[in-house]
Amino acid sequence: MDASSKTSRTVLAPTVVTGGASGIGLATVREMLRRGHNVVIADANEASLAHASSELAGHSEATCFIHCDVTDETQVNDLFERVHQRFGPVAGLVQSAGIGVESAFFETSVATFRKILDVNLLGSFIIGRAAARQMRARGGGAIVNVASTSGLIGNAGRCAYGASKGGVVTLTKVMAVELAEYGIRVNAVAPGAIDTPLVKNMHSPQTRESLLARIPQRRYGNPEEIASLIAALLDDSQTGYCTGQVIAIDGGMTAVGLMAARPVSSSLTQTNT
Repeated sequence: MDASSKTSRTVLAPTVVTGGASGIGLATVREMLRRGHNVVIADANEASLAHASSELAGHSEATCFIHCDVTDETQVNDLFERVHQRFGPVAGLVQSAGIGVESAFFETSVATFRKILDVNLLGSFIIGRAAARQMRARGGGAIVNVASTSGLIGNAGRCAYGASKGGVVTLTKVMAVELAEYGIRVNAVAPGAIDTPLVKNMHSPQTRESLLARIPQRRYGNPEEIASLIAALLDDSQTGYCTGQVIAIDGGMTAVGLMAARPVSSSLTQTNT
């Protein structure tokens, strides 16, 4: 890599991506590397980390792979200490770690509800606070939380997942208000139906058919489309006056009121990854 690229990475990096070994997180890692960042990939799935490390072997100088449970404060503090030692204080954070299940309200156990809240909401707080402390010390930074349209509207089968992502939406706004004085911007993206490993596990054929009928673009999105928006939100030169915003990227689903009926082509149900 030429000297100008190295200089660019020094200015823009490091960026930490949680849940960075698959789905939207991995697509974001690829995009940030393409833009010249050093990237720390944090994930709780050892197998996914190993696969991502193999895929990105050509970027060994610009990447660091760390196993991390976002609900464990000790592991999180260790993560950011290692980031600081390797690349310096964190400049960008993408919170893509998350879990979810498709479960009806009456069938959702307390244990399941609590686990999803712990990972998706409490984990976002723990990671976000640790990153913000380093950003405050360095004079600023940018954070993008990955919420969901399930945190904006009432989707059947999403009582725990939707509650956790609704919490992420509010957390994003509070963080943006409190951290602005330190030069830290905080925004969120709220993906709709995106073909990621998590969604493939959560969405039954019936769920896919129902969602496609409500999406004006009549398709699922792909992780790369989300990654491009995340990268723009991290870039002060593109979105420096944007903070506290939650941007739905969902093919128009949350905009729908009355919509003319159209047949859903079976070809549109094919995955993009």
